[in-house]
Amino acid sequence: MTALLALMTMNIHVAVAENYPYRSDVLWTTVPDHADWLYKTGEKAKVEVSFSLYGIPQNVEVTYEIGPDMMPATTKGKVVLKNGRAVIDMGTMKQPGFLDLRLTAVKEDKKYQHHVKVGFSPDQLKPYTKNPSDFDAFWKANVETARKQVKSDKILVKSEKVDKYSTDEFDCYLLKLKVDSRHSIYGYLTKPKECSTFNVQRSTKKYPVVLCPPGAGIKTIKEPMRNTFYAKNGFIRLEMEIHGLNPEMTDEQFKEITSAFDYENGYLTNGLDNRDNYYMKHVYVACVRALDYLCSLPDWDGRNVFVQGGSQGGALSLITAGLDPRVTACVANHPALADMAGYLDHRAGGYPHFNRLNNMLTSEKVATMAYYDVVNFARRITCPVYLTWGYNDNVCPPTTSYIVWNLITSKKESLITPINEHWTSSDTNYGQMLWLKKMIY
Repeated sequence: MTALLALMTMNIHVAVAENYPYRSDVLWTTVPDHADWLYKTGEKAKVEVSFSLYGIPQNVEVTYEIGPDMMPATTKGKVVLKNGRAVIDMGTMKQPGFLDLRLTAVKEDKKYQHHVKVGFSPDQLKPYTKNPSDFDAFWKANVETARKQVKSDKILVKSEKVDKYSTDEFDCYLLKLKVDSRHSIYGYLTKPKECSTFNVQRSTKKYPVVLCPPGAGIKTIKEPMRNTFYAKNGFIRLEMEIHGLNPEMTDEQFKEITSAFDYENGYLTNGLDNRDNYYMKHVYVACVRALDYLCSLPDWDGRNVFVQGGSQGGALSLITAGLDPRVTACVANHPALADMAGYLDHRAGGYPHFNRLNNMLTSEKVATMAYYDVVNFARRITCPVYLTWGYNDNVCPPTTSYIVWNLITSKKESLITPINEHWTSSDTNYGQMLWLKKMIY
């Protein structure tokens, strides 16, 4: 851990998405009295809080709330900073989990907020979500059905080279993959220049393949050049979307489609009353079908199959690793869709936080969630896993990331970044590619 100082500033006019403020006059610093931000249940946690303006400590009044991760506050108070500092006793937890200290200060008529989470025996967190007895049979049948519907275990594909995204080091192709009788997905495939599957003359070089599923939202691939360091380092990489939306669509067309889904992530509630009708069924199958395609490439090395993603993409990476034994290594950041019904256990549940919507935690919907929850795929992963998450994340909370981590029984490594909200650094992302390089055999 290179830094344990939580340095996020957020005022009422501008919402800052990261802990480290960019060109901000104000700086919060919060330092738990345990360097790793972790405590055993029953231990008390204390946090030193400081607040500076232009780098000068301020003697301001800070109001605070303390509550369990993603849950209402159980304690409220005020403290006046002396020489810009004060120590707040967060108390403890009797059960494994995280406490969140939420801070507010007013300076020059502006409100500034900050928060910091600390954990209590999180290695003992367990899922609320049950493991259905017919889970494996359900998913095996759905994958087999999708393959039969296109009458082949090889995926049907339309491909077009994209010159504007191709360079002297790699080629980029826009693909449309038919994954079952009804659904297609789009993706950008980047390949090392020596790799020329779509040309008559083919290289004898072989490469590992990497599937990258997307984060949440009605969207497609906006930055196909962002992760081209994979191709530069000898990977064939497919960055996919899940809604069948062509990346060449205009922004206005995307806006219209988003509206048709009721709201940006409305697809995550679509059909949740019935496991056979849930929207995400064809998404999970599509990830396996995308691997069918990647493993059909003559330039694949025949051994190494990787999945990598963050948030919803992290969830889909873990899900694919649990569904498909061909996956030889998995990288995931702060996975979504994890222990989604955990709120029924009076604690944080996973994104998309169905507790915030009416009638979304009914017995029928919770039963469906169990077939789609990351925790039940994590139980089945056999390949090495590299998992990254932060404690200050309010999108995919640390409670659910730890639950996933605790369930994985295969070889695993973690990079825990307490300060992080819902983001990873460029160095972390590049380091994950380097970890996959070590997994090549």
